[in-house]
Amino acid sequence: MTPEFGLQLLKLLISIAVVLGLSLVAERLSTRTAGMLSGYPLGTAITLGFIGIEISPDFAGQSAVYTLAGFSSTLALGMGYWLCGRATGIRGVINGTLGGMLAWLVASLVLAQFSFTRVTGVLVTLVAIALCMRLYRRVPETSASKTPFSWITLMARAALAAGIVFGITALAHVLPPSWAGLVAAFPVTMYPLLVILHLTQGPAPVATVIKHYPAGLGSLLCYSLVVSLSYPSVGVLLGTLLGFGVATAWIGLFTLLQRRLSLHRRSPPQPS
Repeated sequence: MTPEFGLQLLKLLISIAVVLGLSLVAERLSTRTAGMLSGYPLGTAITLGFIGIEISPDFAGQSAVYTLAGFSSTLALGMGYWLCGRATGIRGVINGTLGGMLAWLVASLVLAQFSFTRVTGVLVTLVAIALCMRLYRRVPETSASKTPFSWITLMARAALAAGIVFGITALAHVLPPSWAGLVAAFPVTMYPLLVILHLTQGPAPVATVIKHYPAGLGSLLCYSLVVSLSYPSVGVLLGTLLGFGVATAWIGLFTLLQRRLSLHRRSPPQPS
């Protein structure tokens, strides 16, 4: 087995494992948890990591700066899918995909016109997160029901996940760092999850995942920021580990703050 073949096989296996794991979370635990985990740096770590390996750590580090702003395009994709994918079955998936992809492309074309720094990239996405969380406040919570195992569904998930990752990393070879970074922000893990849930459960659980996706983007911002700084200096492997460490710390802090805020809201007022 040649090193190149081994690298592509590793990319395939990692892509499949990540998307299948996230799908199982949605079906066995909750769509709320799946939505939060969709914001964990899984797909972005795969794409930026393999861009760094296949092209160079410096190129991946430069791309990660634009990935910070590119998460706004991901939020636009979710919004477009939510607005257009209200029907059930394959019709809903097609309409949601077309609406989501159009929104992602328009947002990416707008972002590509600007030269971003780490600070401005983060600020743009923070504004987009705040807007989306406000718009999604009244989206009802719907849990996904358990579905029987299906080899056909398994193969479809694997093919979709692998196709997206291979397509993004291939495009990175012919794109400048700015566009490579924007493409690397594409929701590799979330989009297949939306399609899977839509076909098996309908549009309601899909809306729940989209609703909670913005809240999980903080870890992605942390990861991409660390990668943009660390890849050129310490390389892909150590930079990836550092990125995951900071992203995980953010998830823990964010979860703790959410719990304390929830307890504060539930606690009765003290008598004067």
